[in-house]
Amino acid sequence: MSKGHVLFVDDEEPMRIAVGQWLGLAGFEVTTHARPDAALAKLSRDFPGVLVTDVRMPGKDGFELLRASLADDPDLPVILVTGHGDIPLAVAAMRQGAYDFIEKPFEPERLAEAVGRACEKRRLVLENRRLRALGADDPVARRLIGTSRVMDQVRADILALAPMPLNVVILGETGTGKELVARCLHDCGPRAARPFVAVNCAAIPETMFEAEFFGHEAGAFTGSVQRRAGKIEHADGGTLFLDEVESMPPALQAKLLRVLQEQSVEPLGGNRSIPVDVRVVTAAKVDLLDDVRTGRFREDLYYRLHVAEIRLPALKDRREDVPLLFDGFAARAAAAQNRMPPELSEDDLRALLIHDWPGNVRELRNVAERFALGLGLRLKSTLDPQAPSQGLQACVALFERQRIEAAFLQTGGDVAEVMRLLDLPRRTLNEKMAKYGIDRRRFTA
Repeated sequence: MSKGHVLFVDDEEPMRIAVGQWLGLAGFEVTTHARPDAALAKLSRDFPGVLVTDVRMPGKDGFELLRASLADDPDLPVILVTGHGDIPLAVAAMRQGAYDFIEKPFEPERLAEAVGRACEKRRLVLENRRLRALGADDPVARRLIGTSRVMDQVRADILALAPMPLNVVILGETGTGKELVARCLHDCGPRAARPFVAVNCAAIPETMFEAEFFGHEAGAFTGSVQRRAGKIEHADGGTLFLDEVESMPPALQAKLLRVLQEQSVEPLGGNRSIPVDVRVVTAAKVDLLDDVRTGRFREDLYYRLHVAEIRLPALKDRREDVPLLFDGFAARAAAAQNRMPPELSEDDLRALLIHDWPGNVRELRNVAERFALGLGLRLKSTLDPQAPSQGLQACVALFERQRIEAAFLQTGGDVAEVMRLLDLPRRTLNEKMAKYGIDRRRFTA
């Protein structure tokens, strides 16, 4: 399976042959050219690889090729191969957008490592572009990042449920993005222009629940000198999001049920009911039906809230999304500090892929933001270079799926062309598509 496509440009045939063999043995698909113009003709904004070019060549040199290629696609990784005397020029070229430079003579492993990092960066750039293009028609795609099959289903569920006047329960571990999903449901529905009010039920002291939810009149209790609207009234016309709803005390469950039944709220200390129209979206870390069976959650309230359900996967169950999420978080954090994020090494990438992410996307975001500031990964489960092969097998499977998806993206869903690019027989490709849940229709124009 190819790790990526490399265009290598050098006017010396022995060098072209040697580099082609080195990178080919390292797992890359290599195309070599003696003239820069021939390489330029092969480049496009969808080119799924990197450009590696010598600097000193007759006619158009490597610097001109760099400028011409970046003019068409500023995100294309370009690696310059330089002689010792060209290093100041190469450094200047990196300021103009070159990805890296390698000084002659060099070890094949040094070139393969640089090309591998560049190919991974290119893959993330192309995937981000694809998601941005989807975002023009799909307002959820930019906010819920991921190409895994399970995230495709989550986005489809959101778009299907958003227009409907149904209460929704979102189930998922801490840090999986339940509030983000709730906001997507709100923003994609007919209540988008009205308030979205989020309440963490676990963060409110039990003695304050009623006042927070239902509000109070002036003089309702000591210190209440003026009327205050509660969360439910604030959400009138919009969406009330109750996070960790399993933490709600039984007495408040009964009062919330009455609000949902009567579509009105009565503030503390008041004797009048205020009509309210709210859509209630709840989130829980546990299956609420289990709490119903044990008596911790009211069955009648459960069925009022649980009209529809969205289940969010743990990050460890969609590891193929980790590099894309990490890249996005790191890029935003670096941009906020007006700096470029550091490059991930192959060991760093493997550490990200084999980490269990107990804190899910929230933990990944924190790790990426620290990394963007130059503080390293700092994962609790540090990478062991002598780790058993099971981690490698998992990584291979992830990259295998990503390579197949990249080929479908490059070819617009053309199965025959994907078979040619990956050098796979039809039966093997079909088996792998079934294994990874890849639907070629996602990539057709």
